[in-house]
Parts: sequence; structure tokens; C-alpha cells
Amino acid sequence: MKKRKIELAVISDVHLGTYGCHAHELIAYLNSIQPKKLILNGDIIDIWQFKKRYFPAAHLKVLRKIIGMASKGTEVYYITGNHDEMLRKFSDTSMGNFKISNKLVLNLDGKKAWIFHGDVFDVSIQNAKWLAKLGGYGYDLLILINSFINWGLVRMGREKYSLSKKIKNSVKQAVKYINDFERTAADLAIENDYDYVICGHIHQPKKERYENKKGSCVYLNSGDWVENLTALEYSFKRWKVYHYNHDRLSPFFADEDLKEMDMNELIASITDKEVEIENVSEEYEGEKLESEKSLNDQSLSQD
Repeated sequence: MKKRKIELAVISDVHLGTYGCHAHELIAYLNSIQPKKLILNGDIIDIWQFKKRYFPAAHLKVLRKIIGMASKGTEVYYITGNHDEMLRKFSDTSMGNFKISNKLVLNLDGKKAWIFHGDVFDVSIQNAKWLAKLGGYGYDLLILINSFINWGLVRMGREKYSLSKKIKNSVKQAVKYINDFERTAADLAIENDYDYVICGHIHQPKKERYENKKGSCVYLNSGDWVENLTALEYSFKRWKVYHYNHDRLSPFFADEDLKEMDMNELIASITDKEVEIENVSEEYEGEKLESEKSLNDQSLSQD
């Protein structure tokens, strides 16, 4: 099948390195599109829960696919989120078509789009990060348990069931938090004369127009690749929320070009030559920080 040519694609909350990440489905989606710009709107790599013992080959393949898209001309913007906040020290770094930033403003057919992850609106992260991290571990465990339940449901011929969605929809405070998040983002966008405000973070895919006394804007959320498997797409001056589960991509976009790889091969795909870096798969603290610095310096010198 031919790839769909689109102006812009936005994905967020992939959470590579966690049990809930749907890496194979994301690769199938990325193989099906040919965007001019790809926005990675935060929480792509889950550094909060990074474990050396759990980072499957499929998760590395997602990184290689993204880097491959950049090498073939797609402009890739990595916007940092709270789960990959350690990358914020590299904000404004550029390596060819791959750029890292904390927020982004784009001009889309004469309209301004304000793009950021959205964790700045999360009080629990700002005031009690330890509690937010604990909640992240609990969420990952809930997703793992849910996967076993859904395996059993599918075997019995029944539809899959989302425990986290059920909890969120049944707890009034969670519903209020989501509504407040969306309203706050929209009000700030209107205040600053943005036509679109694009977030992730809350794992709730959405497209809705908001209005107040000062004007209006379109609020968009790319959802996630843990439960909803959604993205945002912009083409022909229109936005839409893409749902992987409403599509049937897997049989047509098999992962034939992405073979098993180690970390040196992944780095080589960025720099176009073999690079020797030790301990690059270690935690983003200690020894790994020095390895990342050498990779960054070498890539910049090549540009």
C-alpha cells in the first residue's frame, strides 16, 4: 500500500520502556504515513520508569524508525514531557532534521499552532513529583494487569476492557481535572492569540473548539500509545484525530525493514558511521550522561 502523504503528524505519550507501550502498532502507523513534519509531543521515552532489564527490541525499533524518517527528509520535533524531562537540558539542540525543544509554535496555513506536552498544568507534578512518579508506576502495573484480562476476554470472544478508563470516568475528581486541563489550555491559547493549542499528557484524544469573551481556539490532544493508540494529523487545512484501532494497518505495513539491532547500530543510524559509546543503555544518570554528551557533540559537528 502507498503511504499517506500528510503535512503534519503529532504523537505523544508512547512511554517506551514500559509494559503498556504498543510499539508494534506505532511502527505500523509510522510505516503508513509520509509526513512533512512529525511532532513527538512528550513522554516518548519513559525515563521515570526506565529499566535496563526491560527495553524490548520493538521499542528500539520505534526510535530507529523515527530517526530513519528524519534522515529521509521529515522534520522531527521532540518536545519534552514530564516522563522524559531529563532531555530538557538539551532543549534547542538540533541534529539535522531532528530537533529537541520544550515547546513549539508553528504557522499552519496562516494560523498559529501552540504545541507543548501539558504537564505544566499538573499540580501533582509541580508540587509533589514523588507522588506523580508513584502514580506512574501504579498506572504501568494497572496496564499490565489489564493486558492479562484483555487476553482472556479476547480468548472468550469478548471485547477488550479498559480498567483505567473505567476508573477515570467514574471518579468525579479525575473528570474535573481533565475538563479543567482542557479549559486552561484553551483560555491561555486564546489569551495569546493562538488558533490551535496542542497537548498530550492526559491520555485523552480530543478535538474541540473552545470560546470565551476574548475569542476562540481549537483544542487538540494527541492521546497516547498505551491505551487509545491515537495521533493527530493535519492536512488540507484540517485536523483529525487518528485512531489506530479503527484502522487495519498491520497486514499491510509489516516491519520488514527493521531488524533486530543493538544500541551501537541505533547510534550509527543517526551519525551515518559506527560510533563507540559505552554504557549508552544505562540509566540517564551517572555514566550515561557522559555518553549522551559525546553523541550530541559528534552529531552537531557533523551538521
